[in-house]
Amino acid sequence: MSETETIEQAEEEINEPNATHLEPEDEIEEPEDSLPSVRLEHLPPRLSEAVARAGWTSLTPVQSKAMPYIFAGRPLMVQARTGSGKTGAFIMPIMELVNRHQDDTQALVLVPTRELAKQVVDEATMLIGDSGLRVTAVYGGVGYGPQLKALREGTHLVVGTPGRVLDHLLRGSMSLKKLKVLIFDEADRMLSMGFYPDMRRVQEYLPGKKVFTCMFSATFPPTVRSLARQFMEKPDFLSLSRDHVHVADTSHQVVMVSPMEKDRTLVRLIELENPDSAIIFCNTKQRVHYIAVVLQRFGYNADELSGDLAQKDREKVMDKLRKGKLRFCVATDVAARGIDISDLSHVFQYELPDDPEIYIHRAGRTGRAGATGVAISLVGDFTEQVHLKRIAKQYSIEFEERPSPDEERLANVVAERMTVRLEAQMRDRDKLKVERLQRFVPMVKELAEDEEGVQLIAMLLDDLYQQSLHTPPATLEEEAPRQEDRSDKPKKNKRRRSRGRSRQA
Repeated sequence: MSETETIEQAEEEINEPNATHLEPEDEIEEPEDSLPSVRLEHLPPRLSEAVARAGWTSLTPVQSKAMPYIFAGRPLMVQARTGSGKTGAFIMPIMELVNRHQDDTQALVLVPTRELAKQVVDEATMLIGDSGLRVTAVYGGVGYGPQLKALREGTHLVVGTPGRVLDHLLRGSMSLKKLKVLIFDEADRMLSMGFYPDMRRVQEYLPGKKVFTCMFSATFPPTVRSLARQFMEKPDFLSLSRDHVHVADTSHQVVMVSPMEKDRTLVRLIELENPDSAIIFCNTKQRVHYIAVVLQRFGYNADELSGDLAQKDREKVMDKLRKGKLRFCVATDVAARGIDISDLSHVFQYELPDDPEIYIHRAGRTGRAGATGVAISLVGDFTEQVHLKRIAKQYSIEFEERPSPDEERLANVVAERMTVRLEAQMRDRDKLKVERLQRFVPMVKELAEDEEGVQLIAMLLDDLYQQSLHTPPATLEEEAPRQEDRSDKPKKNKRRRSRGRSRQA
């Protein structure tokens, strides 16, 4: 029997009528004192007109469930994936909560990238129409001119990246004294981009009065929950994700990739996700050692756990894991027994196990203690594809297939992270240091004009970027300013600088 026939036979066994199969249902997790959902016919006239402009025939679940909390001013954490309609869920309430006759910034939406800022502004512009509410996108990588002009003329809603928003606050070209609504969109991505220090410094400019705050995120690992506690008091939690048997709080993702490309794909995924901590599972100790070496040579804070290690060395690795001094642990299933880390944000499965139950044990190491996590599997040949179908069938898991990250996308993400880091360092320079660096401007311009010079600049940027990858994880609480020390506005004599996490740059 050929390999193809064997695969087809295995697939028939999986799909046979008598196989046990539990259909996943859409489950919405709500607070105990939940508010009733809102329907399209319940919307006030202005929002009904907005929905008509957008061409929507009904509200999505996240809009129907989240909007009542925003209208009621109850702090809210919303777990919802991209494409769920979450932008409309916060833009429509903002349209009602903002006074369009008052030329002040009354709503601020913080986003991780300029692309998302543009998308949110485009959707907001469509919903707002000619109602008189003005919206402005504020992000780095472009000139200040149009943004300064829009802010001077008065804008009600600002959508921007934390770094550029902070720049305008420091310049005095933007004020949050009249702010009513603060939205964090894709909070998990903002942390992975390295915006945490900027977000905390933006907080210093919030008004003394209570500002309604809402946070949207695809996952709520410990770092995101910590951020929520620093901006909100006793927020409600609303989850609009599928209920997966056994691992309800884990996002199951799969990347189809050639077996020969698995190692580079893993590195790219780690670059894009930038997890606080992760375990990478392999089926053999030889593969564990190979992947650990690959990660280390790429500059990652990584180590291995396998049967080849002496007991003393295994205990050292375990100790680093427990103390949070190791970001990436590559391990076999046997070596990983006994590892119980509540704040593990990611599990990567470099190879799928033969036994579906082992997959559940692996994936179950993330998403613990009320947090949410991500389990990403790299699936190569036909045999692994059959294993994946068995796992999905047996445990009613709906795997989200994501594309293999390409070099262009990775380069864009790395460039944005470097921009965040460099802009933050520039903000912390005094006038004398800014004056001092001017002596290098002619040199940089000259280097940028030939290929060898470009390589020299790239080398310096790469060294700076790699410094962050060597850094072990750190909790937000360790580096956050004390909440009770925050004043309503920055004080000249007690200006605080957020160190942030160097790994996030």
